[in-house]
Parts: sequence; C-alpha cells; structure tokens
Amino acid sequence: MLDQALGYIGGRWTGGGSGSTFPVINPTTGECLAEVPNMGAAETEAAILAAAAIMEPFSVETRRGWLTGIAGRLKEFRSELARLITLETGKALKDSLAEIDYSAAFFTHAARRLDVFAPRSLDGSIRDCRWMIHHRPTGVAGLITPWNFPIGMVVKKLSAALAAGCPSVFKPDEKTPLSAIAWWGLLEQEGLPDGLINLVIGDPEPIAETLCEDPQVRYLSFTGSTDVGRILAAQCAPHVKKLTLELGGNAPFIVFPDADVEAAADAFMPNKFRAGGQTCVCTNRIYVHSDIAKPFTDAVVERVRALRVGDPLDPDTDIGTLINRDGFDKVARHVRDALDRGAFRVVGEDPERPTGDWGAIYPPTVLTHVTPQMQICWEETFGPVAAIAEFEEEDSVIALANSTPFGLAAYVFTGDDTLAERVVSRLRFGHVGVNTGTGPTPEAPFGGVKQSGIGREGGEEGLLEFCESQTVAVREQD
Repeated sequence: MLDQALGYIGGRWTGGGSGSTFPVINPTTGECLAEVPNMGAAETEAAILAAAAIMEPFSVETRRGWLTGIAGRLKEFRSELARLITLETGKALKDSLAEIDYSAAFFTHAARRLDVFAPRSLDGSIRDCRWMIHHRPTGVAGLITPWNFPIGMVVKKLSAALAAGCPSVFKPDEKTPLSAIAWWGLLEQEGLPDGLINLVIGDPEPIAETLCEDPQVRYLSFTGSTDVGRILAAQCAPHVKKLTLELGGNAPFIVFPDADVEAAADAFMPNKFRAGGQTCVCTNRIYVHSDIAKPFTDAVVERVRALRVGDPLDPDTDIGTLINRDGFDKVARHVRDALDRGAFRVVGEDPERPTGDWGAIYPPTVLTHVTPQMQICWEETFGPVAAIAEFEEEDSVIALANSTPFGLAAYVFTGDDTLAERVVSRLRFGHVGVNTGTGPTPEAPFGGVKQSGIGREGGEEGLLEFCESQTVAVREQD
C-alpha cells in the first residue's frame, strides 16, 4: 500500500532539498513505521508555485470524473487504508474503517452537487441591467489537518477544493503523514493535472507560515486547536486571505428527565468513545437531570464495562491507544483533578504511566459528581472519560452548556419536541444533535461558533467556501 514515503509537488514524488527526515512512530508498539522527509519553506514555495501555475477552469464533467473516481478508489482500498490509519494513530480498526467510509461519502456528495457552482441570474431588469452571479474558484488553497482523522479531515477540504476547481497544497500532521502519502498514491492514478494537488510533510511552523504569508495562496482551511488557529489567522491577516477554521470543542450532552434513558445511553457511547474519545465533536460534559441521573449512569456504566480495550488492529477492539504520552498525561491530569475536587470514579482505575512516548492506553472511565470547577469541564479532555454532572433546571443547564468559549457541537435528549426546539435555539453551538449523538455528515454544513472557528465544511456551504462570488451587470441595449 505504501510504496514510498515522500512528498508530492507538481506531479512528482520528492524528498525535498534538505535530505533530512523524521520517524513516524506506531503509538501502540513504539515501532518506527517509516522515515519521511522533513520539508520546510522551500518545498512549500515550490508546491505553491506548482499550484498557481494551473489556475484554469475545469469543466463540470472533468471535475465530476475526478470526484467519482476518487470515491471509488477509497472504497476499493478501504481495508488497506484503514489498517494504515490504525498503525499510525492507535485508534481501533473499526473506527478507521468508518473513517474511510465517511471520506468516500464526501467525494460522492461533491460529485452530486456540482450544480451549486452553476451561475444564476436575477429575475427581471434591475437598473436597466441583466444581473448574473458566478462562483469563481478562490485560487490556491492551503489545507492543514490534525492527526486524529488523517484521511477524513483532509477529504472534507480536498473534495470541496476539487469540486470548485481550486489547486491545493496540503500539509498533514507530522504524527500521521503515512495515510495521506498512501492516499496520494491513489489520487495520482486518477490522472489529475500536475500541480493540482500537492503534499508537503514536515515541521508545521515553516510550512504553515509560508502558506499564510505567500500572497499566491488565497484561501487557508485549517482544522486543529484554537491556539494555533489564532496564530494562523493573524499570519493571514496582512494578505486578507479567506479562512475556514474548525477549532477546539467542549461539547455538552444534556439529558432531560423525560428522555428515553436507554436510547440516550446508546447514543452516548459511540459519540464519546469513538477513536478513544479523541474527536472534536465528542461529548466532554454530560449534564443529566437529577431525577434520572442514577438510571442513566447505570446504563452508561454497563456499556462502558463491556468495551474491549487492547490491540487496535483486532477487529473486536473498541478502545485502542492514545496518540502519545502527552495525550495520556492530559487525560490522567483531568481525572486526578476531578477526583481531588470531589468527583467519584465508578468505572476505571489509575493506569500505569507509559515509560516511553507510546503504548499509552487509558482505560475507559466514568466519573460522577462532576462540578464546573473541575478541569474536565472547561478543557477538552480528548480521551475515553465520561464526566457526569447533575442539573435541576432548564435555565441552569443551558447556562452551564454555554459557559465555554467554544461552540462546536452539543447534544440534547428529551421526549418533548417543544422543549427541544426551545433549548436548541438557546445553545451557542454550530452543530446540535437532538436525541442523537451523530456528528457531521457530507450533506450538511459543519463548523463552530465563538472560538470553535469560522466557515463551514460539508453541504453546499462547504463547497462554496472554495469560491468567490462574482456579480456581473450587463446594461440592456435598446
């Protein structure tokens, strides 16, 4: 599957000019999976030049062919790509397989919705003119993604870029570049024009800085932490680049007393524990009405105890390895802080701290009697910990849910449609699930509010992010 561990610039595989490399480590075993080139500003500039050289319109039929073909290759090589994702992320194989399915769906959706780029005319004569609205490709796009979905995150961006006809320069996370490299080999087989898609690997600072500061890059799409997003936004400001930023989350999961407890617990489990809890949309704070706190907690505890922890390549494993020891330490710190401040641990135990930067398995944990003062309530944990707090009143739980600078995703469970509508209208989150724990889908726009970002991915809105609207007024002749 992985024939070479190189970057891809202007239609050619390359190791860059410096010759320096860095290892990609299997977080489960500590094995070096590959040495990859440590590219920097020079390689990024070369990729930008290659992308800028092919700014030309591509027909709808051409773009649809690319998108459909790529979706097919993702499906064809589903097992191989999923295995590679698991090797470099440590997450369970079943989660990696789901990531490939999710990825293919973005290309399928984009292929079906190319009509959104069609020009439209305004009705009638306005100011003695005919008016036409065109959607033009924004230009060269810089794409930067995190490690937790090494194919899924870039697919959301690249499918829209190709649909709009934008050439791109992609930088994967340095912890997980191999999935992207393998996938790029499949993209190459689609016969895309040289320079349309470029892959640079290495130290994030010089690569990101070059993408932000080069005026030929007109659009930057980034998924990652809010702290990094602020830096990139500031670096893009002098050139007034278009930005899409999907940043940190702190999702509340609110269960009202009339909710179906068993259904809520069923929805909670994949939402919280998918990828070991290392997702930006997974629940971080659980608020359960005191009237049903015990049955809901019992239902969650029963399900958490049934989770299988172990080798992430085992098809039956539910919880694999965290990405590294830093991730492990953060989860352990949040749990210890909660226990020190009065929380009860009803499932889980203190694991042995890994001796190296690998093998970091944190056991699924359930905490109760959680309070807003605990770190786990105001920091994103990114681990397999369910933190349960109780509430009494609607107003108070909405205030608690909104008491965060982040606003990516939230979840509400109730049997009362009127209550659900009222609560959703008061929640400051870009995505809200009602009686479901589902996250984003290719067919709908997804993104955050407040410090969880700007712009959208998915849906018509996500496709149009890669375009600029051009209005053309033509005076009518007598």
